[in-house]
Amino acid sequence: MPQPDPRIAIRELRDPKDPSLRGAYALLKQTFQRGERVDYREWVGSLQEKAGNLATDFAWHLFVAEQGGEVVGLASGTYLGNVNLGVVGYLAIVPTARASGSGTRLRTRLRQQFARDALRLAKRPLAGIIGEVSPTNPWLRRLDKRAEVLVLDFPYFQPRLYDDDEPSPFVLYYESMTGPRQRLPVGELRRILYTVWRRVYRIGRPLDRPAFRSMMRALANRRTVGRRKLLPAKRHDH
Repeated sequence: MPQPDPRIAIRELRDPKDPSLRGAYALLKQTFQRGERVDYREWVGSLQEKAGNLATDFAWHLFVAEQGGEVVGLASGTYLGNVNLGVVGYLAIVPTARASGSGTRLRTRLRQQFARDALRLAKRPLAGIIGEVSPTNPWLRRLDKRAEVLVLDFPYFQPRLYDDDEPSPFVLYYESMTGPRQRLPVGELRRILYTVWRRVYRIGRPLDRPAFRSMMRALANRRTVGRRKLLPAKRHDH
């Protein structure tokens, strides 16, 4: 296992005027395509809400890894109190820092914060963590091998983030904090999807979006959703 680089420090950004915010967003732009990343103003607005203590039963977080005054990694996510879940947003590491253990440290800090959020806002232990993964991402298969992770078998979409773009097809996974789950009830999943679109992506009326209605139709005649069968890995997925 890679050893953490002592020269790399992890901290949470809390001030919308923090100069590292632009460095973090620059790394996001380098790592994710335009249609997969939120606008910079969304990050600024989320930090303004945090600074003003305006959030109620949800909390957004942005952690950065810094080395020599430069941002070399980031992890973002949102805790949603009404469904008692943490939602992993983005994780990005510059190529030169990928063997430093910074990615693991960032994920750990985000998970620890979700657990604290659950106790503070929902007054109970965290139920789980969910995240979106590209179906071609090799990490998806590593996730699928973990007993506590359920890669969900239904067509999931990240909402359209820009007016001139299209929704992005991803795979949604559910990592249980209370023991492995083989299936999720559709009613529970529908609430999770609505909350993610409404709270995380700030879509005012998810049911007005064709992609959201498509997900609802795909779930309409099902009682539960189980594990997705992944396609065999290609040679470059090793």
